[in-house]
This record gives sequence, C-alpha cells and structure tokens, in this order.
Amino acid sequence: MLPVVPRPSARRLLAAAVGLMVMVPALSGCGLGTAGGYVPGGTLAGPLADVDSLDGADIAVGSKNFSENILLGKMALILLKSDGANVVDLTNIPGSASARQAHLEGQIDAMWEYTGTGWITYLGHDKPIKSEQGQYDAVRKEDLAKNDLVWLPPAPMNNTYGFAITQATAKKYGITKLSEIKKVPVKDRTFCVESEFANRPDGLEGMLKTYDVPRGKPGGVPNGNLQTYQTGAVYDATAKGECTFGEVFTTDGRIVSLDLNVLEDDREYFPKYNVALVVRQGVLDDYPQIKDLVAPVTEKLTDKVLLRLNAEIDVEGREPADVAHDWLQQQGFID
Repeated sequence: MLPVVPRPSARRLLAAAVGLMVMVPALSGCGLGTAGGYVPGGTLAGPLADVDSLDGADIAVGSKNFSENILLGKMALILLKSDGANVVDLTNIPGSASARQAHLEGQIDAMWEYTGTGWITYLGHDKPIKSEQGQYDAVRKEDLAKNDLVWLPPAPMNNTYGFAITQATAKKYGITKLSEIKKVPVKDRTFCVESEFANRPDGLEGMLKTYDVPRGKPGGVPNGNLQTYQTGAVYDATAKGECTFGEVFTTDGRIVSLDLNVLEDDREYFPKYNVALVVRQGVLDDYPQIKDLVAPVTEKLTDKVLLRLNAEIDVEGREPADVAHDWLQQQGFID
C-alpha cells in the first residue's frame, strides 16, 4: 500500500496496466521480480505475546514498489517472523499490476492493499463509496467471493488525495477545510496540481464544483489560477508560496517535512484509501492467528503515524525495514 514514487500516481498507472494483465506471461513462468532486502526479527510482546505460534508456516508477503507499501510489508514480515513463521520477502515488486497478479496466482500470500484501489481499479467499479466502512465492506465482500482474498479490518489511515496549504496561509485566512476555499479572495485562489488531475472531470474540476467554487465560472476559480507540475514538485511549489493550494497525497512524508496543513475534505469528495492486510483464504484458514497478530498493529496505523514514518524513509533516507522494526518496538509489539 511508495516507490519512492508517491502511491496515488502508481494507482492511476495501474488502471491502464490491469487491462493488460491477460497479455502478460504468468509470473510463475518468468520469476517474480522483486528487491525485498532483509527482514529483522524479534520476540512478540505486549498485546501480541499470547498469539498462537506460526512455527512451521511458510508465508510470502509482497508489496508494491513505493515507500509506504514497502514499509507496511516489512511490518507484516517482522511480525510473522517474530511469531515463528518462515517468511519469504517479496516486497518492492516493480509494478502494481504484477503485485496484484502474483497475489491472485498465490505466489504472494499476504499484501497490504487500499480499499479504493481494490474497489475502483481491481474490481472495476466507476464510483467510490463515500463512507470508509461502506467502502471496506463492499471490497471485502466482492474480493472474497471472486478471488478468495480476505481483507482483514482496515487501518484508520486514509492515503487519498487532498489539498494542502502553508502555515502562513492557514493563519492569514483562518481555513482548515475545503468548504472554506470561498473565504479566500478569487485572485488568491491559486492551485498547484498535476496535469492529469487538473484535466480529469473527477479530479480538480469535480472537487471545485463540489465546494461551490467552479473552475472558470464567476465567483469560482479562474483557469489562469491553475499551475501544473510533475508528480512531487507540487509539494515544494506549495511550500514556497507559488500557489495557495497544492494537490497532495494525505500520508506523504513531505507534508511533515515542509510543515504543510492538509485541508479537511468535509464534503467527502475524494475516494477512501484505507489500508488493510489482504490474505489468501487458504492461508488464513490454516493460520487464523494471523488476524490476532495483525489487528492491534493495524489499529495504530493512523494518518499521523504514516506521515511520520514515510518522512523517515523519503526525507531522512532510512531503510523501510529499520523504520518498521523500530516503530513496532517503540509501540511494544516486539522486544
């Protein structure tokens, strides 16, 4: 659930890639390309101390090749290894379509996934479900019925689209949510966005319409107030004041490092992208204790936590496995 390329960009690329899956040779025939690296271990502690042992279990964990998803994959591997399982590290798979196909084919037993990605990209639905619980329930039910994949309960974190402002802007206009864009004078309603997001009807245009400041309309946002950037460059441009509002991904570590404020999506325009560990039904039938092993950890994965941990990787340059191990230890899950 990012390359070191932000996750939602990979999400959009996947929409096209999934359509080509049937044209890709079976991964089992050509080998699954991955650069998993090492997996630290430990001894289960605190709320995990009494979880039934996974001694003798062979479990492969995968991830996509962006920082957040690798980090979460390493957490799962460390937990499973610390409970006695023989783990296979298949994190950092190049290409989301490849990761999903490997999961469907059984080369991967478990992988962290995002509810919006599952519902829209993998299962092919056009419209997201507004409530987090409703989105989770729908994707869990359908993916189990169609693919024998079990979505364990989701984390509070929601790595979706958003708009951020600087601390100075927040203080100047007194805004904390998107419905307050109207408090900003029209000439200052400037936006830094990716070109794709700016031109998609379900991107910037739909968002501005939802919040009553339609693009190119009187009293809305003039077309001349829009500036387009490559993925990632938006963060720096926003921090430097080149625009008032910058398109971001809500758990990206650069939000913390650049001291940006993410505005609340109080009309729930953007899809929900809560993360959950997805496990093959057969594996979970054999080892139901995986639920107990993961549940307390998942509950701790808030936006605030992921922002900080992602920043340690993408801003400070730390290894995902080290960040995952240190956090699990700090939280009392392992010794």
